[in-house]
Amino acid sequence: MKTIKVDYLARVEGDGALRIRFRGDHVRDVELRIFEPPRFFEAFLRGRSFGEVPDITARICGICPVAYQMSSCRALEDALEVRVTPHIDQLRRLLYCGEWVESHALHMFLLHAPDFLGYPDAMAMARDHREIVVRGLQIKKAGNAIVSAVGGREVHPVNVKVGGFYRTPAREEMEKLAAQLEAARDAALEALERMARFDFPDFNRDYEFVALRGAEDYPFIGNRIVSNRGLDIEAAEYDQAFVEQQVPHSHALHSTVRGRGAYLCGPMARFNLNFERLRPLAQDAARRARIPLPCRNPFMSLLVRAVETVHALDEALRLLGVIDWSAESSVAVRPRACAGYGASEAPRGLLYHRYHLDDSGRVLDAKIVPPTSQNQLSIEHDLRELAAQMVRLTHDEATVLAERAIRNYDPCISCATHFLDLAIERE
Repeated sequence: MKTIKVDYLARVEGDGALRIRFRGDHVRDVELRIFEPPRFFEAFLRGRSFGEVPDITARICGICPVAYQMSSCRALEDALEVRVTPHIDQLRRLLYCGEWVESHALHMFLLHAPDFLGYPDAMAMARDHREIVVRGLQIKKAGNAIVSAVGGREVHPVNVKVGGFYRTPAREEMEKLAAQLEAARDAALEALERMARFDFPDFNRDYEFVALRGAEDYPFIGNRIVSNRGLDIEAAEYDQAFVEQQVPHSHALHSTVRGRGAYLCGPMARFNLNFERLRPLAQDAARRARIPLPCRNPFMSLLVRAVETVHALDEALRLLGVIDWSAESSVAVRPRACAGYGASEAPRGLLYHRYHLDDSGRVLDAKIVPPTSQNQLSIEHDLRELAAQMVRLTHDEATVLAERAIRNYDPCISCATHFLDLAIERE
């Protein structure tokens, strides 16, 4: 019996571990162990007014709070039959651009690039490749600037509310961002060109890709959920199409497509399902980087994130030129007993929210399905297929390959530890 065991995964957000057991040359089992304690945010929301939900859910994650705010607003506005204005939609899209940029930059340059250049961490990499880290920080600061300007601060924005925003930023404040965003966009294009020369492991899988699809735009917030295997549903049908199951080795629930099994959400899914909706600049950059379409190599998710970063910066610059900064920042919202469903695309993938409210607008029940828990089974399947290579490697080499496979997903383990039920059995 041979076992590959990683007690603490490095360069991921949150705490997790990995165990792969072999019997001879064959894999016996693979366990991505998410042991970070459950955080019970869904229980915290019960009894709270709907207006508190965006600020509470933003605290689930310090990396992608905007995603939690946008999914909660979308679900609650669906429940309360609120239709926001095009101006509010554009502001939300701009805010989301900022989150994608800052999150992708953090992952690509500080967490993922060391894998491809053979360094244990970004600090070691910076000694020989200072320009990569400097470029990454430059891009991340541009994303931070958008979130701060639109959201009110860089982490856990305070300007978001059900029905819109508390205030619209001043035109002069936003116009100051243009030069910074242009420089970051150029840096992202240069980074993609450099990263396209990295050595990517020869590994492809036939995933079911799942993502939002909008009418015209590359998806940030939306209502239709689609896949490359025929899935095409409204967000309200999510619980009919997907199922979550508790597994003994993880505090995160495993999500599957009913009757089909594991699926993949996130940058590769969005890229493969919505390529034609990318900004032309991002499409051209992807072609120059020779990213295959469809892309089925999870190690190339690094390049796809770079393409999405170019897209988000270019889209942010477009939005700066079309938003009416004098328009009303919110629409009226009135409580009622109802249920609502909403989804958005966090940097790591699809984020689904469902709420039931009473007639005073207080939360009776909440369900939040983060992307990392949806991807956990696909990560384990990747590791199972890579195990044929691992069995021929030394323990240290196999550990490095396994950790790289997990980091392809940019997992946010803290987000993933949501719980529906906790059952304790004793014999």
